[in-house]
Amino acid sequence: MRKIIQVVGARPNFMKVAPVHRALKEGGRWESQIVHTGQHQDVNMSDIFFKQLNLDLPKHFLGVQPGSHSQMTAGIMQSFEKVLQLEKPDWVVVVGDVTSTLACALTSVRCSIPVAHVEAGLRSFDRQMPEEINRLLTDQLSDLLFTTENSAAINLAKENIAAHKIRFVGNCMIDSLIYFLPNANASSLLKQHGLEQKDYAVMTMHRPSNVDYRSGLEQILDMIRYIVSELPLVFPVHPRTEDRLRHFGLWEDLKQIKGLILTPPLAYLDFIGLMKNSKMLLTDSGGIQEETTYLKIPCLTFRKTTERPITTEMGSNILISDLNVENACRQIYEVLQGNIREACIPEMWDGQAGQRIANVFHEI
Repeated sequence: MRKIIQVVGARPNFMKVAPVHRALKEGGRWESQIVHTGQHQDVNMSDIFFKQLNLDLPKHFLGVQPGSHSQMTAGIMQSFEKVLQLEKPDWVVVVGDVTSTLACALTSVRCSIPVAHVEAGLRSFDRQMPEEINRLLTDQLSDLLFTTENSAAINLAKENIAAHKIRFVGNCMIDSLIYFLPNANASSLLKQHGLEQKDYAVMTMHRPSNVDYRSGLEQILDMIRYIVSELPLVFPVHPRTEDRLRHFGLWEDLKQIKGLILTPPLAYLDFIGLMKNSKMLLTDSGGIQEETTYLKIPCLTFRKTTERPITTEMGSNILISDLNVENACRQIYEVLQGNIREACIPEMWDGQAGQRIANVFHEI
């Protein structure tokens, strides 16, 4: 039986790998192994997903140490090379755009093992984002490129990627959302905090451009104060964001805002349950833009660009280029008034992307 290694490292990877891993196992033609780089150390950011997503425990755990992008890339490459020498897989599958994605793609190519990239071709055109560099380089290294939206194929063609390498398969993140949505229930969390369905907002913030500076964090606090004057806000706080808030002496100010509900990072089922019952999302995440598009929930994304343009073209995603409080509050007001267009679900976001990817491998 031929062997595929699938790499996970950071939170979004788990939801993208799960449907592919499940489809390959059910097909019976490939042995699918999970390799976990350990890029996310927090249990709610990583380990609990194996239980909630019904993923097999990783065959190998690399235990990468925290550090700069360069340090982590080097550490992952050194450890992953040993795994490849031991397992001798026929293919390596990498997903998304995190440090683990590029590091394992590069290592595989050096070991003459073909690479498949799930969620290929997405571009923010902002090279200040580490993820953009990871996406660009991984796509150049890959032998199969699985895309989620039509813009991705256009981007890849402009970068001279051969058309026969590209497969439009849909969105594995949406596969997991559809698969687990019936089991996602936030009732205990809502009851605990006295929240009503569709009468609260949810926020996530973690990108360095938003949380690494005191001025940005102060803008976030001002925006939160406006939101809670209209409806309650649930804010699962990313470890990086909490660290920065404490560093700048703003953590206690945040905790004292009435109507704000702070939680640790939530497990996957808890978060999608919270999300599906919310009035709106405020985020700088990538995957949440896609999930809210499928759920047709208004999403304000605090970034200058998005590598997922279909979420703004067909979905309910609204880009806010900076943390300008006045502009943000204006957009929040419009959402609360219902002055938004209805989202459409993009083509092939139907829960079958993982199966389509497995079908490609079955034909190889």
